[in-house]
Amino acid sequence: MPTIKFYVREGLLPPGELTSPNQASYGEAHAQRLRLIRALLDVGGLSVAGIREVIVAVDDPERSVHKVLGEAASRMVPRYEREPGAGMEEAREKVAALISARGWRVDEGAPAMEALATALAALEDVGHGGFDEVLGTYADAAERVARADLDYVAHHVAREELVESVVVGTVIGDAIFSALRRLAQTDASDRAFGRAT
Repeated sequence: MPTIKFYVREGLLPPGELTSPNQASYGEAHAQRLRLIRALLDVGGLSVAGIREVIVAVDDPERSVHKVLGEAASRMVPRYEREPGAGMEEAREKVAALISARGWRVDEGAPAMEALATALAALEDVGHGGFDEVLGTYADAAERVARADLDYVAHHVAREELVESVVVGTVIGDAIFSALRRLAQTDASDRAFGRAT
């Protein structure tokens, strides 16, 4: 496990207050930042470089909260390798149509748009292009989860901790939502098809 000195060297954690030539004292702000680093590393699976980028965005006082949240969230979107062409243009058009139909205010070229297009193209590749039928249901659920995320943070966190809380909440929230989805799928399968004996 990396040490505090490693995080300081990597620019993830500010130096502590020197108490002697070889020792430093760390306060509550350091403890909070260390928890953020560990959550992004352990749960979010971000690299040290990725964590550094998120922290730079979190610490920039010149950016609006919305802008910082967008920049931090975009660094946490998975990047998938895919051959150019290969159904991507059609998938991108589907994503753009979905965003337009829902009235979502999303910057053109947002990494999440490309991630969604890549997933839709992959579904088409494996013969499940009909998944489009449930895309609206997924979007409904995503809107509800996004509102719940931001409502929780707005009511439980001081403004100065808002960005860090949303970043951590996004990473951990993805893990929670994924686990809940698997549990719900197991239940739905059991109800629809019965337990295998």
